[in-house]
Amino acid sequence: MSKGTLERPAEARRQQFALLVLVILTGLNLRPFLTAIGPLSGEIGRALSLGMDTLAWLTLLPLWLIGIGVLFTPSLRRRASARQLLGLALLLLGIGSAMRFDAQSGALLIASAALCGLGSALVQGVLPALIKQTFAHKVPLVMGIFSACMMGGGALGASLTPRLAASLDWSRALALWSLPVLLALVWLVWQVRLPRAAAVAIPDGEQRLITLPRSWLLIVCFGIINSGYGIVVAWLAPAYMANGWNAAQAGELVAWLALAQTASGLGLPLLAARSLDRRPWMGLAIAMQLAGFGGLWLAPASAPILWCMLCGAGLGGSFSLIMVIALDHLPDPRRAGTLSALMQGFGFMLAATGPWVAARLYHLFGDFAAAWQWQLGGLLLMSLLVLRLDPRHYHRVMRLPTASEPTISAPLPASSATQSNTPA
Repeated sequence: MSKGTLERPAEARRQQFALLVLVILTGLNLRPFLTAIGPLSGEIGRALSLGMDTLAWLTLLPLWLIGIGVLFTPSLRRRASARQLLGLALLLLGIGSAMRFDAQSGALLIASAALCGLGSALVQGVLPALIKQTFAHKVPLVMGIFSACMMGGGALGASLTPRLAASLDWSRALALWSLPVLLALVWLVWQVRLPRAAAVAIPDGEQRLITLPRSWLLIVCFGIINSGYGIVVAWLAPAYMANGWNAAQAGELVAWLALAQTASGLGLPLLAARSLDRRPWMGLAIAMQLAGFGGLWLAPASAPILWCMLCGAGLGGSFSLIMVIALDHLPDPRRAGTLSALMQGFGFMLAATGPWVAARLYHLFGDFAAAWQWQLGGLLLMSLLVLRLDPRHYHRVMRLPTASEPTISAPLPASSATQSNTPA
């Protein structure tokens, strides 16, 4: 066996490790720009004279732009490499966070949220298909790590930012989140080598994904999950601050929620990896959310940390599982990535309505109980939809040409793996 033959597997393992580190570093940077706002909402509102409807845009607009941006990533991946798109994403996240330094207007703050949302969109549109291709037999594990890092970053944003704001101005505390983005960008440039994708013809029928009922079922489930996330990120801290909690205490609640998300986002996909039927674990995730949001509605003061951790565990587990389930539906990583982009794109646009609806309900009823009820109704609908996610029928609902059993994608042939890293 030649030296070159021996070196190729070692180089492939090194590149897998470099990509895994990038997944971790990037995931950590996708949520602090959202979760840092809630605990500081009162201070921001007073400093910039912003009402609740305007503050809602700091969550609503990024989620909406994530949805719009993710929809464009399949076409962007045919025009640029994954490395270029991830580099652009990190630049947008870094610039958006840095813009918050000495922010003097609500418009500037909203513009910074928009840039961060677009950067997050590129990451979430590119990475799932790349993970399915590069880590073919470890998709639940790596997607769980990615999701856990997103949620762990959210926990850091919620817990550290109010503490930093106590020593610095709130705008400078928000801007500091540009520094870990810079670290991820340096790692991408220094260590990650992803060859530019070769031109790939669009398979027959790919354009029809948007017309399939299963695509829309996944979109609705994804939208309900992330609507719940948007509501708690935007309004959980203000809800408790309205009852006398200070910003640091309310931020700790969001941090507990995000820590539970992190653990569940990694743990449930690993438990679900033993079978292609992820429905029992998704059912557990929904049940935890029902208990958590029910507690916030009926007895918010009795056990706030417990309610937040149940919400977080349910949201984190269901987010990771729905990402894996979407990739399970199609064996080809490129087409699976396109389905994931459709689910995230329209799903995030649906989710963006959650914080706005919660603000409207607050104006109507004077508290956030109606917001928690709204999410409970969505979860009841989702519990019925999840019953249809039977992996034995994926080939039929996706109208695949053969009735082969769906799997978590086999490895790509060596030739195609070296030619393309942007599956969609």
